[in-house]
Amino acid sequence: MTHIAREMLHRLRSFFSKTPLDHELNAEMASHLEMAMEENLRRGMSPEEAQRQALVRFGGVSQAREQHRETRGLPWLDILMQDLRFTFRTLLRDRGFTFVAVLILGLGIGANIAVFSVVNTILLRPLPFHDPQRLVRIVERDPKGGESSMTYSADATQEFQRQNHSFESVSGYFAFTGPDNFKLMREGQPLPVTGIMVAENFFQTLGVDPSLGRSFIAEEFLHHSRPVALLGHAFWKRQFGGDRSMIGKAIDLSGTPVTVIGVLPERFDFGSVFSPGAKVDLFVPYIMDDFRDDGNDLALIGRLKPGVSLAAAQSESDSLFPQLYFRNTHPEYGKGYTGQLFTLKDYVSGKLRRSLIVLWCAVGLILLIVCVNLSNLLLARAAARSKEFAMRSALGAGRGRLIRQLLTESLVLAGVGAVLGLAIAFAVITYLAHQGSIALPLLSSVRIDGSALAWTLLITVAAAVLFGLAPGLRMSRSDLQEALKDSGHGTSEGRKHERMRSVLVVSEVALACVLLVGAGLLLRSFLRVLDVDLGFEPSRSAAISVDDGNPGTAEKARVRWQEVLGRVQSIPGIEAAGISDNLPLSRNRSWGISAKGHGEYRKGELEGTFVYIVSPGYLNAIGMHLVKGRDFNWDDGFQGGNTVIINETVARKLWPGQGAIDRIAEINGKDVRVIGVIADVHESSAETAAGWQMYLPLPYGPEGTELVVRTKLPPATLASSVMGALRQINPEQPATEFQPLQNLVDHATSPRRFFVLLVSIFAGLGLFLASLGIYGVISYSVTRQTQEIGIRMALGATQARVQLTVIRKTLWLALIGIAVGIVVSFGVSSLIASLLFGTTPTDPITFLAMVLLLGLVALLAGYIPARRASRIDPMIALRTN
Repeated sequence: MTHIAREMLHRLRSFFSKTPLDHELNAEMASHLEMAMEENLRRGMSPEEAQRQALVRFGGVSQAREQHRETRGLPWLDILMQDLRFTFRTLLRDRGFTFVAVLILGLGIGANIAVFSVVNTILLRPLPFHDPQRLVRIVERDPKGGESSMTYSADATQEFQRQNHSFESVSGYFAFTGPDNFKLMREGQPLPVTGIMVAENFFQTLGVDPSLGRSFIAEEFLHHSRPVALLGHAFWKRQFGGDRSMIGKAIDLSGTPVTVIGVLPERFDFGSVFSPGAKVDLFVPYIMDDFRDDGNDLALIGRLKPGVSLAAAQSESDSLFPQLYFRNTHPEYGKGYTGQLFTLKDYVSGKLRRSLIVLWCAVGLILLIVCVNLSNLLLARAAARSKEFAMRSALGAGRGRLIRQLLTESLVLAGVGAVLGLAIAFAVITYLAHQGSIALPLLSSVRIDGSALAWTLLITVAAAVLFGLAPGLRMSRSDLQEALKDSGHGTSEGRKHERMRSVLVVSEVALACVLLVGAGLLLRSFLRVLDVDLGFEPSRSAAISVDDGNPGTAEKARVRWQEVLGRVQSIPGIEAAGISDNLPLSRNRSWGISAKGHGEYRKGELEGTFVYIVSPGYLNAIGMHLVKGRDFNWDDGFQGGNTVIINETVARKLWPGQGAIDRIAEINGKDVRVIGVIADVHESSAETAAGWQMYLPLPYGPEGTELVVRTKLPPATLASSVMGALRQINPEQPATEFQPLQNLVDHATSPRRFFVLLVSIFAGLGLFLASLGIYGVISYSVTRQTQEIGIRMALGATQARVQLTVIRKTLWLALIGIAVGIVVSFGVSSLIASLLFGTTPTDPITFLAMVLLLGLVALLAGYIPARRASRIDPMIALRTN
């Protein structure tokens, strides 16, 4: 073993320290030659003959020196370094080719790295919690009423915590928190902040420990306990400058002194996991006793005990949840629960799995197109270097040596392209990580990590082999004698070479066709989503969160809201204004509603009904369509008038074939009279059907306050006027953002828009690369056939005829590729059928449009070299050698 190690060290020393060893070798060889010459002189030879015989006997100084170097060094490393030096010299000599190759490789590899990083973060990488595979999300089995039918009451949560045997701990968070639900009172204007109420052991269940201070303790979840808060790391840095002395100090939250007990770690981002796109600043305790009578409002998270499977926990939940009831204060809710268990990872990102896989496949096609394109470029370049390779072959280079040299060039190109790709991917990922408007979970934590670097290495090597192997094999088979002959540009390429390049172009067009059809179907679906009638008109409405100022009695609240709306409506440019506690496509909750006198309903006949607490004028301000009846007035609600406005779905279900106006409905055990029916509103998503909805008048106890105004002016121009009007009534009104309701629509459709945008970009890149490939093949063919074209024109061929010949060849290649692409696209489109909306996988308009687009681009790519061919001067062409 010692001998082997000594030998390896000697070889490494020989590789890195050649000069001293060469001097030693030269001295030793000179000594041997001198001894041989002396012996020859003693035999009577002349000095010249003695030297010649000594050299002949020695066998050649140069050969001996090279043999000795190989025995003392690392031959494979020497050869590699020679190949690399030759590769860099060659690529630097052909800077135009190198630039184009590195650029398209950078785009292809960069896109793959960026998409892999997103897929890895959302689908593959574990959640950023301790032992995340044991975390479980618990929801109702049939959630039809928004968050209310996916959450649990305080009583049911505590009973499940006590009775289950599968979970190490069960906790949750208040699911109906709106943005800017607190105001931080500091010097200057009140600052709106968003705080989440969490149940006992929430952070312990997740396995998250504060980076400063401590977490909540049991005593802080009791009624009348001292108010405390945990700050988010970003909020602590932004508002308190990372001051560590904040621990133990009190801050003023909405007029209440709250003690800061800790700061959460920087890596913990509640919004990215549980509410994509939301910004959460701090956390406060959810006190069960304060919410006993509020219905379902806790979203449950559990941690399984070690060794307990999800299936076993599900079996226990199936038997346990139906036994859980509300307290007898709400007997109408006492129907028991169901519980569907998901791993938290599947719940957070499972719905995106198919979309992300499609995106990953699309970017993989881009890399294939890049490789095909580079293969074509390398074939053209190798044909120009045919004499070089033939000469090297004639001097003794074997086929493997030539292939290795070409693969070395491919690896160098791919490596430089990967460096550029990493830079592009880093820029893209940095941009995506700061896009709070895109409602994708975990997007803010996307980064280039070790897995992404390993993926980069893998696709770099794979790409180098893919685009370098075919040219290498082709050139290593070249006929030596034919290649060494003098041949000018007028000689046509061999049919085999031409056929290979044509096959590559057909493949490129086919891959681009598949990408275009897929992108076209997704784009058409997205346009269909945007065309959905939401039931309200977001384009002319804007909203702002309003601090109610704790008016006290209902009469004081009525006076305040009337004053708010009166002042706002008097602002020039505002056509209507109203107040609601919730907005469509935002947070929601559901209550029960039934027709009085109907009797007992069958199981499943009634659904959870989305409920909104609104003021007079709200329906007009948000652009809803009142089909029958009237809007609320200020006497509804404030003077005991129990009234309700329902949507068409509720009217049709509760009173089929009858008019709903003036009918009596029951809500939470109270009788209410139907005064209006509005058109259905898509309250959760434009892609799902509208559910049951009802609107109750103030002051039913709204959970938040949103002022909605209707205007033809840009909302930004009215923001200062509206804020001024609000602060005239309540000087402590926080400076919350005045946002167009279109933002809600954009946020709700952002995942689909994100995927459509990326797939469309990839399809456009594929189309560009395919056109580049067609142009390259046809242009190179024209260049090689210059003399042939000149002869034909000299014999009478017109410019139009020459153009037609070239364009015919272009269209023939494109049509074969399109035909293959269409066949493959039919299979691919069926795989993405679940991602489509209002569009069939075989939508003829999409297929036809994409085929025409690809055909037109191919025609343009072929027309440019065709036009150049038709302008060839026959006399110049005939003189070309």
